[in-house]
Amino acid sequence: MANGKATNGTLFSVRDENGNTVECEILFTFVSPDTNRNYIVYTDHQLSKSGELNVYANIFDPSGSSKDLWPIETDEEWNTIESILSKLESSGKR
Repeated sequence: MANGKATNGTLFSVRDENGNTVECEILFTFVSPDTNRNYIVYTDHQLSKSGELNVYANIFDPSGSSKDLWPIETDEEWNTIESILSKLESSGKR
């Protein structure tokens, strides 16, 4: 993330489970009022086996003091993210 700022369309690199560097693009970020956490939703522009775009989500630090991404911890958090993705998909913005 450029200068620690997570903005839509920003490219950044992550390491996959095999240690390979993968370039990703930020789709959107948001703060949940329920958890007071910052979330980043991004893609590696690869398609899944079912032909859908791979989309990932993590918790991140918007201040940029840490470039780490942390896992989503609860089903409620995933439900919130999936709800936003569904709304974007049905509005044609994804």
